[in-house]
Amino acid sequence: MAKIRLDGLEKGPDARSVPSVRVPKAAELVAGHIRRQIVRGELKPGEPLQSEADLMVEFGVSRPTLREAFRILEVESLIFVTRGARGGARVHAPDIRVAARYAGLLLQYAGTTVEDVQSARSVIEPPIVARLAESCSAQDIRTLRDHVEQEKQAKDDGAAFTELDTRFHALLAELSGSQTLTLVVGMLHGIIESHSEFGLAQRQDTRSAARVVRSHGKLVDLIEAQDAEGAEAHWYKHISNVTRALLKTVGRKTVVDLFD
Repeated sequence: MAKIRLDGLEKGPDARSVPSVRVPKAAELVAGHIRRQIVRGELKPGEPLQSEADLMVEFGVSRPTLREAFRILEVESLIFVTRGARGGARVHAPDIRVAARYAGLLLQYAGTTVEDVQSARSVIEPPIVARLAESCSAQDIRTLRDHVEQEKQAKDDGAAFTELDTRFHALLAELSGSQTLTLVVGMLHGIIESHSEFGLAQRQDTRSAARVVRSHGKLVDLIEAQDAEGAEAHWYKHISNVTRALLKTVGRKTVVDLFD
């Protein structure tokens, strides 16, 4: 990769060595420009980018450089490229699953256990439901009750139920009004979801799912009653119970593993 020296600091007999500064490649600069347009909303999900020929002229780059920029953005799931006469690059909305997977890779590399991830949930999520209980609307309650009803219908389907369970936690964060907490909760559940699905499958019955549904329903009751303290305490207990059941199945020292 091309590198430069900090201007003027390497001259003279007493000059000290200084760190080199990496010059971004042309493809990275092009990808960065398009990335900014996407995250600022200047390019909408599903919207096609300009043709390769037009973009090559706009950025003054070659076709290989432009396609390298596309590959960078594809890896980040910010665009998807189709081939053929009607093909081309289209915008893809940023996806929390990409962030969750990358965070999961870092945790797995560090040897982080499933227990550690669950412990983080027990710290983050109970205050979220307390906040929601203090500010919930009638529409929020309808949304939560509709979701719990979907869980009831799916309790015999391990994969579908696990997805709905994960979505319930994310929904609580979303309804609390905090975008930052929504992102954090979504990432944690994206990491733990595969382990939860495995644990449910290993137990091979619907009793665990039924208990989860009842607990979710009780939480909605507490939120509707605007009992912030009760909701927080209940949700802490719920996460603790789920953690014990999960660790009993997958093992207390099991390291986060995204490649099972």
